[in-house]
Amino acid sequence: MVSRSYSNLLDLASGDFPNFSREKKRLPRVATVAGVLSEIDDENSNSVGSGAPSSVSQERMIIVGNQLPLRAHRSSDGSGGWTFSWDEDSLLLQLKDGLGEDVEVIYVGCIKEQIDLSEQDEVSQTLLETFKCVPAFIPPELFSKFYHGFCKQHLWPLFHYMLPLSPDLGGRFDRSLWQAYVSVNKIFADKVMEVISPDDDFVWVHDYHLMVLPTFLRKRFNRVKLGFFLHSPFPSSEIYRTLPIRDELLRALLNADLIGFHTFDYARHFLSCCSRMLGVSYQSKRGYIGLEYFGRTVSIKILPVGIHIGQLQSVLNLPETEAKVAELQDQFKGQIVMLGVDDMDIFKGISLKLLAMEQLLSQNPSKRGKIVLVQIANPARGRGRDVQEVQSETHATVRRINEIFGRPGYQPVVLVDTPLQFYERIAYYVIAECCLVTAVRDGMNLIPYEYIICRQGNEKLDMTLGLDPSTAKSSMLVVSEFVGCSPSLSGAIRVNPWNIDAVAEAMDSALRVSDAEKQMRHEKHYRYVSTHDVAYWARSFLQDLERACRDHMRRRCWGIGFGLGFRVVALDPNFRKLSIDHIVSAYKRTKNRAILLDYDGTMMVPGSISTSPNAEAVAILDNLCRDPKNVVFLVSGKDRDTLAEWFSSCEGLGIAAEHGYFVRPNYGVDFETCVSVPDFSWKQIAEPVMKLYTETTDGSTIETKESALVWNFQYADPDFGSCQAKELLDHLESVLANEPVSVKSGPNIVEVKPQGVNKGLVAQNQLETMHQKGMLPDFVLCIGDDRSDEDMFEVIKSAAAGPLLSPVAEVFACTVGQKPSKAKYYLDDTAEILRMLLGLAEASAQDAYKASQGSQRVVINKE
Repeated sequence: MVSRSYSNLLDLASGDFPNFSREKKRLPRVATVAGVLSEIDDENSNSVGSGAPSSVSQERMIIVGNQLPLRAHRSSDGSGGWTFSWDEDSLLLQLKDGLGEDVEVIYVGCIKEQIDLSEQDEVSQTLLETFKCVPAFIPPELFSKFYHGFCKQHLWPLFHYMLPLSPDLGGRFDRSLWQAYVSVNKIFADKVMEVISPDDDFVWVHDYHLMVLPTFLRKRFNRVKLGFFLHSPFPSSEIYRTLPIRDELLRALLNADLIGFHTFDYARHFLSCCSRMLGVSYQSKRGYIGLEYFGRTVSIKILPVGIHIGQLQSVLNLPETEAKVAELQDQFKGQIVMLGVDDMDIFKGISLKLLAMEQLLSQNPSKRGKIVLVQIANPARGRGRDVQEVQSETHATVRRINEIFGRPGYQPVVLVDTPLQFYERIAYYVIAECCLVTAVRDGMNLIPYEYIICRQGNEKLDMTLGLDPSTAKSSMLVVSEFVGCSPSLSGAIRVNPWNIDAVAEAMDSALRVSDAEKQMRHEKHYRYVSTHDVAYWARSFLQDLERACRDHMRRRCWGIGFGLGFRVVALDPNFRKLSIDHIVSAYKRTKNRAILLDYDGTMMVPGSISTSPNAEAVAILDNLCRDPKNVVFLVSGKDRDTLAEWFSSCEGLGIAAEHGYFVRPNYGVDFETCVSVPDFSWKQIAEPVMKLYTETTDGSTIETKESALVWNFQYADPDFGSCQAKELLDHLESVLANEPVSVKSGPNIVEVKPQGVNKGLVAQNQLETMHQKGMLPDFVLCIGDDRSDEDMFEVIKSAAAGPLLSPVAEVFACTVGQKPSKAKYYLDDTAEILRMLLGLAEASAQDAYKASQGSQRVVINKE
């Protein structure tokens, strides 16, 4: 059953999303109640969630990976059909142990073997009914461009820090391969949609093959419970930023609810990229790291994957394993075995390990004939000239070492490059005194974990090895500091694999460590590995995913953006767009109106080269001020002289400058201060400190106001600027501890100002003044765009239930743009705000005209 979705997907990479409609013939939902099958009629559901009631009776997890955890081969009975079985080595299958028996698991992915078009319907039905697997059938040419092209030529090398500096190193960026990648991700999305109940199911997407899949799923189901785990490294921003589609991948990942990484380094690099390229910063609260992305909190999970201990122990118990251990013990009798197990690719550092072995033997002649390095080389997962070069170099180095240091009956390096059965690899683990992992870059690498469990062994293997079962077990690890498992193996000897001398010295040290030390290190590692297995990892991820999705149904969601720039804005259910007709109607009905307006970002577009108001905005404000029913205040962070000059024609306009420190009710009155400040001697303390940070932070500036000092790092390096801002905040709080000022940080600023000065105080004072004059406000409009305006929103929100406002007052707290806010309403941009204010001004003009017409009639009647 071939999905037709890939046929028109090349538009997607250029910004157009095709329709998510599915074929008329669809896979049914998996039966969750005996005799009942349910389907999702997504053509009739809205974008927020499923419109059909769910029939799910238990928690479900849809696990999506590039490959299904299945083995497939042709039936041996001559029927020509297919036989399928579970792939016990697949991580996707192993993690099921951690999800619990009450969680139903469905898998979505590809099949390694090519299934003929005529067999795909039957295979799909068989896999769904027997294994609860949904296969994604990708045409061979498209799959080759997707996997061997974009994944292995672009993403995989770049994520392992290899830049395409020449056509030989990964190749230049090929947009047709990117389009294939997007197309395959879309096919996977279609397959997930065939089985998902979006309001109930969890979706867990795995690895870099499917990095844009979260966007497709989030676009179709705004509240989908979606987790993503990256099993490869995530490179530093200097490397990642070279990727032409860097923003698209980041935004796609941010459409997940939870993003998982093996190590803090990988997570830190991702967070840095989000900050530098998207301007999205993160916060850590009570041990959880989260990014605020359009009202949604995207959580970050840092936990290395574990191994399936039960599977290893079952293989250790096999008689074949026992026999192989006996065979190897006899083969390497009287010799110390060091073991390396790696894929034959350029990042595993096999040649560096061999060079270190060569140096060890060269510098220590006494060890010749006593130590052996067994290097198991698994087939490479990719293909290309680099793989062939690694193979050639490995064989040449092994041959040279054995020719120089070998002798009859002794080979210092044994290269095993033929496929091994799992029990055979386990046997090598059991007999090895030391395991070497010298990868130059690796996402996780579970070889050391497997080695530790196998060295723990069992009673049968102890007998085979001639060990006393009561004796404490031992093991030694030499691990590259560039692999994901390194931080969790605190007892390992960590090395820089590029430093051949250091690796050789580490190998020598591992051999010379005392038995007691080896036992202590092994015990420490075994305790960690046995408690942090794959089940623990999966269970922990699911728990965090449930926590991250807890508020999904409470929030209102809107999808915005096109193509891979799509994202969901999640807002409080009471937050809605301000209807201009509604506010104009309320405006006409009321007589005592308070209007509080921010300037930058509200009356003026943020980031404009010219910050002065245009004639239209000034005219609108002037017309509002002329209405005797209105009290209009402009509340801004700008200085008083600038605001007074710009709005000198608006005689009735009240101005609150520098966030309300200077206030005047109209043009004919001098500015007064809202709080009493004896002096500003604190500036002499704060300014030198700010100058120090300005000198050491390129791109930062100091803005000096009458009442405040502001350190701005908008044009500095984002990471360094943020770091310096935290240091400056602490520094200023320390030196100004006894001064009557407050030190606060904001978006790209650190500000020092007198205590008690904020925009909320302006709103509070204005409402109290109107109340004292007997003008009980029955209409309050407050508009702002940033964090400083939230103080005004909070004041008028609390005033609505108090004596300062009329019991029937119409209150409109409005922010600019759809974002989390204490305001109840929003308008999209400055243009809409001016349009709304124009509507109010026109209503005032109509009232004035009617009043003048009425007064003229009165005069005529008197005559």
